[in-house]
Amino acid sequence: MRADARKNYTLLLSVARDVVTEHGANASMRDIARRAGVGLATLLRHFPTREALFEALLCTDLDALTQKADELETSNLPGEALVSWFREWVTFAQSYRGVVALMAAAHTNPDSALYASCAAVHSTSARLLLRAQAEGTARADMNGDDLFALMTALGWAVDQPSFAPRADHLVYLMTSAILTNPPNNDARTAAR
Repeated sequence: MRADARKNYTLLLSVARDVVTEHGANASMRDIARRAGVGLATLLRHFPTREALFEALLCTDLDALTQKADELETSNLPGEALVSWFREWVTFAQSYRGVVALMAAAHTNPDSALYASCAAVHSTSARLLLRAQAEGTARADMNGDDLFALMTALGWAVDQPSFAPRADHLVYLMTSAILTNPPNNDARTAAR
């Protein structure tokens, strides 16, 4: 990539992160280009679709999220690792309003720019679930697809202003439904 193209790419990602933080996943591509001081054609040359832009924005965060799962898998008991993973997911979901809906739509579409990231989150989640199931601390009647659906639902819920303050309690409720021996959680009493 030429130096000027690399500079535009970096600038566009920086501006896009700010605009998405302000306006969520429905941020205007035209507004991103305008704020970056480039034409819409320049933005679209780098990111031909909204999903391609989000893939570029999210790849670092999603890589860090899946890396965190690897750490949890080796340093925590299986049930605790699953609960911690849910908390990490909620933190991620709250950092980009509306992104969970994009991921939910992309996770079964191999043509989506977000597909690879969604597949990584899905497989990581399934692996943590299988580990907890093997230990007997998670329900045996669910699979990775079920877990991804529950994570997506939780991500959507905490993205809503009315539910965001109850995120810890919702994580507790969700993980209590999944784990056969849920950990004690002080957040459940604080949220009541």
